[in-house]
Amino acid sequence: MKHGKKYNESAKLIENGKFYDVEEAVEVAVKTASAKFDETVEIHVRLGVDSRHADQQVRGAVVLPNGTGKTVRTLVLAKGDKADAATAAGADYVGAEDMVAKIQN
Repeated sequence: MKHGKKYNESAKLIENGKFYDVEEAVEVAVKTASAKFDETVEIHVRLGVDSRHADQQVRGAVVLPNGTGKTVRTLVLAKGDKADAATAAGADYVGAEDMVAKIQN
């Protein structure tokens, strides 16, 4: 199969059969990047766990650096001192029955 110039140049920087450390792998990925857009990296990890056992379940969460792109708005339904405290805490919308009526309409 024939490949392009950029692919062949990038392939010369990678040693076949070599296992790279994380730092080395990131350096090679950055050096071999040739696209005009932000490229992604796929990681495969063999953990050696048996997922059928409850004590060996692997779960995690990832915090995205830029979030989901949606702005978070806060509505507080309160009266009196609680409404003042919510405004001071940084709530975007504070109200009581008037906000409920606004939501219903």
